[in-house]
Amino acid sequence: MEYIVSARKYRPLTFDSVVGQSSLTTTLKNAVSSGKLAHAYLFCGPRGVGKTTCARIFAKVINCLNPTATGDACGECDSCKAFAEGRSLNIFELDAASNNGVEHIKALMEQTHIPPQTGKYKVFIIDEVHMLSTAAFNAFLKTLEEPPAHVIFILATTEKHKILPTIISRCQIYDFERMSVQSIVNHLEYVAKNEGITYEEQALNVIAEKADGGMRDALSIFDQAASFCQGNITYQKVLEDLNMLDSENYFKIIDLALENKVSEVMLIVNNIFSHGFDGGLMINGLASHVRNVLMSSDARTTQLIETSESQRQKYAEQAKRCTPKFLYRALKLLNQCDLSYRQSSNKRLLVELTLIQVAQITQEEDGESAGRSPKKRLKSLFNLLTLPQGTVQKSVERKIAAKPAVSAEPTKTAEVKPKKLNISSLGGSFASLSMKKEQRRDVAPLGETANENERFTEDDVRREWLRLCNLLAQNPKDVAIASRMHNVLIKMPEWPKVEAVFENTMLKDDVENMLPQVQNQLAKLLHNGRLTVTTRLANKEEVVTRLTPQEILDKIVETNPAFARMQKQLGLKLER
Repeated sequence: MEYIVSARKYRPLTFDSVVGQSSLTTTLKNAVSSGKLAHAYLFCGPRGVGKTTCARIFAKVINCLNPTATGDACGECDSCKAFAEGRSLNIFELDAASNNGVEHIKALMEQTHIPPQTGKYKVFIIDEVHMLSTAAFNAFLKTLEEPPAHVIFILATTEKHKILPTIISRCQIYDFERMSVQSIVNHLEYVAKNEGITYEEQALNVIAEKADGGMRDALSIFDQAASFCQGNITYQKVLEDLNMLDSENYFKIIDLALENKVSEVMLIVNNIFSHGFDGGLMINGLASHVRNVLMSSDARTTQLIETSESQRQKYAEQAKRCTPKFLYRALKLLNQCDLSYRQSSNKRLLVELTLIQVAQITQEEDGESAGRSPKKRLKSLFNLLTLPQGTVQKSVERKIAAKPAVSAEPTKTAEVKPKKLNISSLGGSFASLSMKKEQRRDVAPLGETANENERFTEDDVRREWLRLCNLLAQNPKDVAIASRMHNVLIKMPEWPKVEAVFENTMLKDDVENMLPQVQNQLAKLLHNGRLTVTTRLANKEEVVTRLTPQEILDKIVETNPAFARMQKQLGLKLER
């Protein structure tokens, strides 16, 4: 007996059997029963939600010779039998992904002039219509605007924004929705019972979540899991087959993070990595988990979680142990890790550092924070943390010299009120700069820099300015201004006075807001406490016209005949 995959075997044949699109199918049935049919329809939506299936059912119903009172096909007339046997001459399907040329559309349009032999209409179903070329769209436009009375067009697409507005304006538009997890689970249960396959409800939920709202994807994954599990679909087997991470890991990580158990969290992370799971996948999964826990903290937002009822209850139980502040900060840290993951050269370290920070959110600060500004440093991971001999003493002595009036208590003596920065993220980025070591020399503390008077050149200032820009770009919020700061012209009209020249007032104002921090960091990097930075707008002759990559290439070819010959011989082109 020939095996047929579930996606084909259980493809709906009537409007009532279509899953998750009740409002659209009801509208189509009412249109058939009332006889109010448009000449063109556009079915839009994600893959695997029933667009082509509904188009075929609709084409079958409008050509049925004896439609039912509810708007469905009878299934017994000649037209219905011809459709079921695949020999209907009134229904044409075109795959625009592989037949997207103007000649294919012209051939199809020629068929519109021939009236149907049986039934009332000739139906033309064009799948993936957004793949048609512009010329094909233009050839199709006139016929679509004024088609013969016996012609109906049904266009299906996953990318409506790629279709010409002139096409869209001539169609009735039906937007298909992503299917809910529960709708997919219910249909998978129906298929499993018909196929005699046993299952665990949690396993079907995993399949439904993996399908991401597509029924076709869900049925394909179901077939794969049924083959792997040999007819008994279990939760653990599905996780193994799909190479997915057990959600229990996420529950454990959050529980341990609430108790500040960093070591235990690191052991779970190591176990996850040892099983071959990607760190980015784990961070995304943990972020989704924290988001679901956050939604479970309020009964009104619980409905936003697409999962089983048992899993929803587990989220609600963990939400009772988590404060909103913890969940907000954890989400922010995980999102920042996700943004930085691709650029990171040590991805595992990035993941581990992020989870260390998550596990320290509820940990008390090491000492009281002075003033209103929060501390931006990591808390101690262990209570018995020891520092090299003399480190604490040297730090205390330096602060005593800067601030004579202090308390006799050592811990309060070491407290220094942090300066308030104009841009909070900038202070964090520049503070980390002073902790780095350069190959040329170490960066001196601020107190020592004021007494230094090293010579530097204009090139030195430009180099350190670029370093500050690159450091600022590490913060996602400051990427835009850091990129614009690369274009600032740096001059040194008189040593040690530095001049920053700007092309526009907006950038000049933005940089002036953080000018004290910029000047302070340049002074530390160049070891000169007398350095000052001033700003001004550029003169007309100082404004440099920036060339595009193509203009740069054209200029090289024009001035270098040898390069031009090589480009022509090798057929080199500029990559966009």
